[in-house]
Amino acid sequence: MSFDENEKHPPGEDILSPVSDIEKTADNVNQRQVLQKLDFRLLPFVCLLFVLSFLDRTNIGNAKVAGLTADLHLAGWQYSLASAIFFVTYCLFEVPSNIMLKVMSPSKWIPIIMFFWGCIVLSMAFVKNFAGLVTARVFLGVTEAGLFPGVTFYLCTWYPKAEQAKRIAIFSSASSVAGAFGGLLAFAIEKMGGIGGLAGWSWIFFLEGLLTVMVAAIAYFVMYDYPETAPFLTESERAWLVHTLRTDNTGLSKDLKWRFLAQALRDPHSYLMISLLFFIFIPSYSSALFLPTIISGLGFSASHAQILTIPPNLCALLTTILAGALSDRFRIRGPVIIAGTLLALAGYAVLYGTSSPGAGYAGTIIATCGIFPCVPCTLAWTGANMGGEMKRGVVIAMVIGCGNLAGIVASFIYRAQDSPRYHLGHGINIACLCVVYVLAAPHLSSPYPISLPSAHLRRDSIRVFICIVSMLEFARLNRRKAVQCARGGITDENTSEFVDMGDASPLYRFVETARCDTQVACS
Repeated sequence: MSFDENEKHPPGEDILSPVSDIEKTADNVNQRQVLQKLDFRLLPFVCLLFVLSFLDRTNIGNAKVAGLTADLHLAGWQYSLASAIFFVTYCLFEVPSNIMLKVMSPSKWIPIIMFFWGCIVLSMAFVKNFAGLVTARVFLGVTEAGLFPGVTFYLCTWYPKAEQAKRIAIFSSASSVAGAFGGLLAFAIEKMGGIGGLAGWSWIFFLEGLLTVMVAAIAYFVMYDYPETAPFLTESERAWLVHTLRTDNTGLSKDLKWRFLAQALRDPHSYLMISLLFFIFIPSYSSALFLPTIISGLGFSASHAQILTIPPNLCALLTTILAGALSDRFRIRGPVIIAGTLLALAGYAVLYGTSSPGAGYAGTIIATCGIFPCVPCTLAWTGANMGGEMKRGVVIAMVIGCGNLAGIVASFIYRAQDSPRYHLGHGINIACLCVVYVLAAPHLSSPYPISLPSAHLRRDSIRVFICIVSMLEFARLNRRKAVQCARGGITDENTSEFVDMGDASPLYRFVETARCDTQVACS
């Protein structure tokens, strides 16, 4: 049975009035107030979900400092493998999980996966050996796989393109909150060691897993699905928002069809984003997994290292939100990524070159402030440039899933034998940031698009690589679509003719690298 035959359109699609009526209604809608309603109703809760998700996947780093490796008699490579195995199943199940989110709806699927990963984290309090720890991390990856790409896709279905980066930045910044809160929480919970016969690290897993299970139960009742059915918006506000979102995605189908999955797999731009995010995630995840270890290696005690993870993560939180706001304000993505990359490079250079605890700690703050803002800008650019909900959901899952393979690399670069300076880990992060700069920088020096025929993108891997490095292909495609519209007399009135073409539709406009302007009207 095909998806095409069993498509379930979101309720409320008949709320749309003719375009002229909606334009009249828009004059009476306070658009800023609508966005504020979305921010108030959606962002706080999805941020809480990601705080718990990131906390549960990275609390193994806090548990290590609290005695996990000693109690389970783990060698250095065994701890790294337990950290890395999570990312294998996490990456494998992200695309299927995003498809399930589309099939079941966000308000059902997300609470389900949250409940199961909470139970798994809770059970990690009782592991007795390496095999038990690895098994738990395998299934944690399966269940957590749907949260981050799912919510990224979810936000892209609620906010217009020009408003997405700031919101995704706020959502992504929850990882910094998790890092800061996790350090503080671990410091407090570790003191419970011995209560109930459990070690301090066991209590970290038990209480944080229990908290996730409780929030999952709440999520089932408080999450919303799509704008068409939003009960907190008036009818005119819903009509304006849905119309605005559809204008952002002119001529795109919301149907769940296999052709959009095929489009996602064939699109070279998918692999552009995968490459970029992969090299961003290596320093990002190594920081999340090993920040307590790095700080401890600077000469601080284990308990002080837990507390000292808070300032770097709080600073990263502020810079991530600021970067997202600036990215939306000035309609840019690439320059923000470049600025963050250079800042992170400076931080890791300090860590690599100094033996001073104070200077090294300052380097951790600089590095985290630089690398974390790069993530939401890359994701916002990805979501804005994929036409059709099915394709957008699949590509976001592909990008985040394959990008998260970086977590496997990150799990092995800070080796116990490299303590306390960890030159290998810092050096690899510096190399990764240089690659990010090489991928993202060329558009800053030239506003002109390259002129490679689209067909060659699919046939010539060398030219695909050139397009990836240059990041100017979106601009070229937009110009070609505009010419196609002009020559063919194609306007928004022809939307229905191109509904199944996804972002190949001549009416669809990509967000360009240097600037993220919304769609350009066809002449």
